[in-house]
Amino acid sequence: MRPKVFVSQPIGPTALARLKAIADVEMVEDSSKIISKERMIEGVRGCDILLALLHDIVDKEVMDANPSLRAITSMSITPDRIDVEEATRRKLPVTVVPAMAVETTADICWALMMSVARRVVEGDNMLRAGGFPGAQSNHLAGGFVWSKTLGLVGGRGRIARAVGRRARGFDMKVLYQSRQRMTPEQEQELNATYVSLDELLQQSDFVSLHPNMTPETHHLIGEREFGLMKRTAYIINTSRGPVIDEKALVKALQSGEIAGAGLDVFEREPYIEPELLTMPNVVMTPHLGSAVLEVRDQMANVVIDNIEALLAGKPMPNCVNPQVQQG
Repeated sequence: MRPKVFVSQPIGPTALARLKAIADVEMVEDSSKIISKERMIEGVRGCDILLALLHDIVDKEVMDANPSLRAITSMSITPDRIDVEEATRRKLPVTVVPAMAVETTADICWALMMSVARRVVEGDNMLRAGGFPGAQSNHLAGGFVWSKTLGLVGGRGRIARAVGRRARGFDMKVLYQSRQRMTPEQEQELNATYVSLDELLQQSDFVSLHPNMTPETHHLIGEREFGLMKRTAYIINTSRGPVIDEKALVKALQSGEIAGAGLDVFEREPYIEPELLTMPNVVMTPHLGSAVLEVRDQMANVVIDNIEALLAGKPMPNCVNPQVQQG
């Protein structure tokens, strides 16, 4: 009998075709919203393998729905929302995908940076409402990007360095903070200067966040850190939402401690702090870092590689708890 795979949202076409060739597939067809926990439990209850997306929470309650579940395969780069410890206890393999969204995430970082500084969304909304303040009106005057200082928090990472490479085209000064320094060659490529976090916050016109999500980076940027930033500075987050204390961010924006924010990730996704939704100096996208069709299809194909390996009795190449596959 063919195995059954539950897919929590639509995946790329070539990956789906491969999956259908080796398994019976039940896939939630609506890509506009995250499925409820009840729907996830229902899907897991009737499947052999779960194919989850980054936003899906796979905890003990979900695993309890099917003691015979054979694997949790995820399109996430890190299993942030999967209880890997519980899965390992059950000898349940968990797989992820390699970092395949480096350039796409750097793109969305720059889109947010440009949009919030130059007030693109406000201008678009004004035009759609029938307004046009005039070609030299100061009504929507924003912040310069050219030749400003870009600070990369977690700057040694691949996405941060991709953001930094783009900054060369804007003649920007690049500062970075990281637990480990870049190699001399990497620093030279970006013309980047290593500084402390406090120095970076004090000197940067744009603070771009790229740290890994760890207990140490939870609320890395909070009330104290916003107080160090320039009142004309913008903060951009395309890493993980909990890196920023969102309540402190709201306070900093309301008090004018910083000029604005560009956010692709949020502390309690999909919940958004209500005040952020009303602020014109905040540009938000719903976690679009990897949202390029070619990249999403490539990511999904890696998941199918893992499923094919499982079904063939071979080690799954992207397993985060490989000890459960031994023996």
